[in-house]
Amino acid sequence: MMKNKLSIKENIFIGSLLFGLFFGAGNLIFPIHLGQAAGSNIVKADLGFLITAIGLPFLGIIAIGISKTTGIFEVVSRVNVKYAYIFTILLYLVIGPFYALPRLATTSFEIAFSPFISNSSMPLYLSIFSILFFFVAWFFSKKPSQILEYIGKFLNPVFLMLLGLLIVLAFIKPIGHISDAKISLDYENSALLKGFIDGYNTLDALAALAFGIIVVTTIKKLGVTNPSHIAKETVKSGTISILLMGVIYSLLAFMGTMSLGHFKMSENGGIALAQIAQYYLGDYGIILLSLIIIVACLKTAIGLITAFSETFSELFPKQNYLMFATVVSIISCVFANIGLTKIIAYSTPVLMFLYPLAITIILLTLFSSLFNHSKIVYQFTTYFTMVASFADGIKASPALIANTSFAHSIISFSEKYLPFFTMGMGWVTPALLGFIIGFTVYKFKKTHIKTA
Repeated sequence: MMKNKLSIKENIFIGSLLFGLFFGAGNLIFPIHLGQAAGSNIVKADLGFLITAIGLPFLGIIAIGISKTTGIFEVVSRVNVKYAYIFTILLYLVIGPFYALPRLATTSFEIAFSPFISNSSMPLYLSIFSILFFFVAWFFSKKPSQILEYIGKFLNPVFLMLLGLLIVLAFIKPIGHISDAKISLDYENSALLKGFIDGYNTLDALAALAFGIIVVTTIKKLGVTNPSHIAKETVKSGTISILLMGVIYSLLAFMGTMSLGHFKMSENGGIALAQIAQYYLGDYGIILLSLIIIVACLKTAIGLITAFSETFSELFPKQNYLMFATVVSIISCVFANIGLTKIIAYSTPVLMFLYPLAITIILLTLFSSLFNHSKIVYQFTTYFTMVASFADGIKASPALIANTSFAHSIISFSEKYLPFFTMGMGWVTPALLGFIIGFTVYKFKKTHIKTA
């Protein structure tokens, strides 16, 4: 049945769906580590973290909604179609089978089971677990029309209840006081900026573009088909999701800070979270944490397989959705078992290359009506950003690439001439310059056509 808007209940369910898609294991681990590192400067660090960890994804959701398109490929086609194919394929491969999906399985296994398994038995049990993990994820992603039921109505509420229990205990009986927490060197003088940079680690700006197609499709299936109405409902549901993420990120960050009252700063947030869970609930805490992590990873895996398969079946219509869902699940399972460390090492530079391009696409889409969706503005901004993001990618490359004379020359040139490059934000100035040039050319052409 056709309708102009969703009910409040439907908006909440889609907001829950979006939250469930975004909130994987990494989203649990990063704010905990941030809290421990920032110490008593946690308020500033958390604010910076929230700007990028929820601000950018929210802008991404809004961008997909107001673009009145079916997904990221159609949006990026405003640069040109060839670029759209390359960008979309790279984006989905990196947040899919070549990086994020395998990591979901290995993270679940390492936190939930590796403490109880000997090193010699680890490969066997990891292979069994990853096969089961991706079979379950593939099974639930076979029918994308049911994703709202699986994630929004079931998996996400279960996840929130489990996590909520641990958070409530942490605040009822705090391990330590925030004002007494030691501040790490990186957070002493620039906690806000450091938190801002740390927010990139969630990779949710990329995920917002990837998951856009799921949200638009779900809204359509609930009866809203007018592009303007879809845009409004996307913003409403996105607001619910982002507010929930912001609250949980902040609670986890403060929980990390309070844990310094009993524990030393851990190597990563996963270790810290396990220590906190065990402190409050003993061995039952590890069981609870295992359930939290597995549910968190599973729901994100279902979302990624669905988004990947829906997008690729549109890019390559000769192949069907189920084929892509099966292939991406098998490849992810294989990479979860062999050489994941190397895959991550080679995926990181691709992420550093893609992230600035994703941010500029989001911002251009938000303000696209100001320049009438002009390809010239999209192209100048994108191509200028691409040069700087290429340098960021080279800098983040494995030693095999980063130690070459070519890489050294690129990095030294960028450090000398690109403002903010050492902070990982060397793309900002070229992107702004590209936009100004593109907008100027657009206005000049527009004026020239009027006067001709």
